[in-house]
Amino acid sequence: MPQLYMILLGCRPEGRHTEQHDVFFGIADSMEELVPAMNLFWPEAKGKLHVDAWREVRRVGGYPIEAVLATDAPPDNGFALFFINLGGYKPGEFEEFHYKMLVAAADKGEAVRQAKGTAFFQHTGFKGATAHVDDKWGVDVDDVYDIRDILPAEMKRRYRVMIRPAAEEGLEDEMHLGYLKLEKLVNGSCE
Repeated sequence: MPQLYMILLGCRPEGRHTEQHDVFFGIADSMEELVPAMNLFWPEAKGKLHVDAWREVRRVGGYPIEAVLATDAPPDNGFALFFINLGGYKPGEFEEFHYKMLVAAADKGEAVRQAKGTAFFQHTGFKGATAHVDDKWGVDVDDVYDIRDILPAEMKRRYRVMIRPAAEEGLEDEMHLGYLKLEKLVNGSCE
């Protein structure tokens, strides 16, 4: 059964002094099936990617999330799934800290409002170095993306991400953390 995956990829491209990261979203029956798409997503890594974190996206903010074939998708219910990358600073730390989150909302404005309500946003930043939502669409925001817009082209054509009406309390998605070489995925070991 197809599933939406959120994967934090890492590598140290040639000429860089520190490890770089990016977030990849893909839909497949297993994470292993996404390895070729991950390599296409970040060609500068030259096949030297690894996974630092991943999750099967099944529930966001109480909303059940499903990946369905486009031919089987019901009409849009007005909700979208947004990926938000919050950035912030701490006094005396030579670093921009990030908090990556998914938000189910009717529009980007509501998604940003929810993000600004998080503890991360409220507690990272100070005068001259305020916390911010990293998004290309505004001064205050760095990264806010509708998941439908950032899926690989073939997956956008083939699947739809469905946000079901909020359900009763349920378990949130399990986060899988730690270094995982893509070769291990290909060999069937993603734990």
